[in-house]
Amino acid sequence: MPAMHYRLRWPDASENLAYSPSLVIEDFFTPGQDYALADFLRRAREATAIASARVEARYGFACSAALDQLADTEARAAAFADHPDARVHVLSFNPA
Repeated sequence: MPAMHYRLRWPDASENLAYSPSLVIEDFFTPGQDYALADFLRRAREATAIASARVEARYGFACSAALDQLADTEARAAAFADHPDARVHVLSFNPA
């Protein structure tokens, strides 16, 4: 199953490389685009659920790496919850 890394820039200008076990992430984000924090989280949750379900359908178990990545993403986002104009920028996709 093809996996994908995607580079994010957070509202404080920090960057991180995120992981998806499926290319489905390309259906939810576009490199070069900014997303309002709440919209970004909604998309990340939905994409992760689909990706993990694909792994489960193929291998018989959910993808713990995808769930760990979502937990990390949600923890990073929590730091900006009090910033109503917070946006996350998707920098690039990189096949894993």
